[in-house]
Amino acid sequence: MNLDNKKKIIISIILIIILVILFMIYLILNNDEDNVLNWEEEIVMQNIQSEEIQENDISESSNEVVEEAKIVIHITGEVKKEGILYLEEGARIADAIKEAGGETEEADLTQVNLAYKLQDGQKIYIPNKNEKVSTYITDNSGNNILTEGNNTQNGEKGGNEKVNINTANQSELDSLPGIGPSLAQRIIDYREENGAFKSIEELQNVKGIGNAKYEDIKNDVTI
Repeated sequence: MNLDNKKKIIISIILIIILVILFMIYLILNNDEDNVLNWEEEIVMQNIQSEEIQENDISESSNEVVEEAKIVIHITGEVKKEGILYLEEGARIADAIKEAGGETEEADLTQVNLAYKLQDGQKIYIPNKNEKVSTYITDNSGNNILTEGNNTQNGEKGGNEKVNINTANQSELDSLPGIGPSLAQRIIDYREENGAFKSIEELQNVKGIGNAKYEDIKNDVTI
């Protein structure tokens, strides 16, 4: 073998070694890129999962708020679906009847104050046309809230019964001495904005009811 052939062989070996090294470098670099991509994908997935968890937490919190804003009442009598109802705070008897599928053909709504604002835990009874009710709303303890005697449609009180300033409608309040329709509505607006009266003395906070007018009606009202 002459010198030229030896040089060619050596050069060929060197080239082969260089190619092998370059190929190995390529494999290493390509593997690192895959690792980087996998790492980035993992981070993205973790962020997505974190956002989904936060959205679920927010959704659950919203549901809790909605549930807290509900009141539970029991309705019986002349409605199409007797039972427990879940209503929004501030719901009226009219809303409860609608939620219960509406009144039956035998219902006598003239005995009911449809505008009465309900509170949690109350029970409503919708009377029949053939009966005269003495009570149609009771509270958690079973105590009477509204009765036929203090809920007449013409606004006249029955007997010596006092007007309940927390439940009376406009016509009932209008029946009090010196209380006209306008002032009666102010009383209703006041209790809707500030909640139920804590005492009859609180009537004096209603615009238009001074000491003199309060003295005139204090013996005719109750809470």
